[in-house]
Amino acid sequence: MSGCGPEGCDDDASADGPAGDTRDSTGPRQTIVAFPNGPLLVRGDFDIVDPDGNQLRRSRKTVALCRCGASMLKPYCDGSHKMINFRTEPES
Repeated sequence: MSGCGPEGCDDDASADGPAGDTRDSTGPRQTIVAFPNGPLLVRGDFDIVDPDGNQLRRSRKTVALCRCGASMLKPYCDGSHKMINFRTEPES
């Protein structure tokens, strides 16, 4: 997944998934896209906090969060899911 790093994703990373305005008539919205065999891509206005409630650094509106557990940059995705052949669908 290009355009994503430990602090988030470039705004043009939306080419990897559904695009859309993150605002509606009620104000800011967040969207979460669960990429098959990959991270959760979170877009919009939100905070990421650690278990103690401390806000984690985020410099972009879009971030990729690890689902595979192998990232060295947790909670952010570092692409490790590709190296470990992470799959979100059960094997048949």
